[in-house]
Amino acid sequence: MTAAHVSLILHLILTVSVLVDMSSSITETAGVFGRLWQKTFKSDKSCNSKWISFNAQGLRADLESKLFGQHIASPIILKAVTGFMNDDKPEKPLVLSLHGPTGTGKNFVSKLIADNIYKKGSGSSFVHVFASQLHFPHLSQVDSYKLHLQQWIKGNGTSCERSMLIFDGMDQMRPRLIDGIVPYLKDYNKLVEVSYKKAIFIFLSNAGWGIITKTALNFWKEGRHQEFERKNLEIEISEAVLNNDVFWYSSLIKKNLGGIFVPFLPLQYQHVVQCAEAAMKNRGLQLDWDEVDKMASDLDYFPKFEKAFSLKFYT
Repeated sequence: MTAAHVSLILHLILTVSVLVDMSSSITETAGVFGRLWQKTFKSDKSCNSKWISFNAQGLRADLESKLFGQHIASPIILKAVTGFMNDDKPEKPLVLSLHGPTGTGKNFVSKLIADNIYKKGSGSSFVHVFASQLHFPHLSQVDSYKLHLQQWIKGNGTSCERSMLIFDGMDQMRPRLIDGIVPYLKDYNKLVEVSYKKAIFIFLSNAGWGIITKTALNFWKEGRHQEFERKNLEIEISEAVLNNDVFWYSSLIKKNLGGIFVPFLPLQYQHVVQCAEAAMKNRGLQLDWDEVDKMASDLDYFPKFEKAFSLKFYT
């Protein structure tokens, strides 16, 4: 067993209390530790090209054939990830901030990215997902969460420089906890002692969804939905950031660490149909157009009378 593995084991022991409720029994804690051990040491063999190999064409194909209704997000993500993974000496980590309504594909696209970088995809031991409400539920324990989170990031960064860290629910995370992530987003920081220049940080957030939805609806009413571009949101999002409506993002922006802003749009009926078709194909089911239409029609849409966009589809 290498020194890096021993170091990571210690970090796992210290971190396990973050991943279980403080009232959990020793048995439950041991169970969580066992799953962490299995994920970290059994899923992948080594941090090398055998287990980590970027497939640019695969990502392009997946974004085109599996992610629907996101004509703004797809090219931004493809360009950002491709450029970063093809750079052997990036100046700083890749930070993607995915904003938009619930159910528009933010988690899904994170999986697509992982699937085209790691041999085991999102199941790789080099992919780490933190959900704010699950892993950091108690306000009184924020300082403890912050410490353990930093230890976890440091341990996994030491184990593999090409790690991917996904933070789900950034808009629900406490500011002090977000501050704990900041040192790892810089090109190099003496406090963390390890360079994370080749790591990928993906922040998922519903913050700004009202602005995104409102602007998308205005373009739809004018018959110009496909003309909707990221620049149409930049002014309003910037104002919201300055007014602290998107507080967590504003704290990163002020430190010039916000990364690449990627807006996710609400889905229209035809996009829901495409999603349903893809889901049936992936499960090896024969397409039933009546069933697809019924499923899509049964969803809730808004506004009430125009029914332009679905309230939710992707999970």
